[in-house]
Amino acid sequence: MKEALESSRALWNRSSLDLESDEVLAQLLDRGEMAAWRALYRMARADARLRARIKRIVLTVPLPLPRFWLAALASLGEPVDWSAPVPDYFESSAV
Repeated sequence: MKEALESSRALWNRSSLDLESDEVLAQLLDRGEMAAWRALYRMARADARLRARIKRIVLTVPLPLPRFWLAALASLGEPVDWSAPVPDYFESSAV
């Protein structure tokens, strides 16, 4: 499971995977590929702290798919406020 995360292109500027770092987690949510996202989802199933960190990042950091991540968290039983504002990725990026 961690293999998909360790080899993720999202970590292009990292020498190793440190899932305790919110910055690394945000990079995976932002730039990760499907295999990395699946691994994060599997890990979040059993880790309430990881789910809380993902939720906090989604609600505060501009990401391209914030509602996708909120839906994933909801599917894991995490309470989600669908009316909560999320940062606008396209206003905050050069895209």
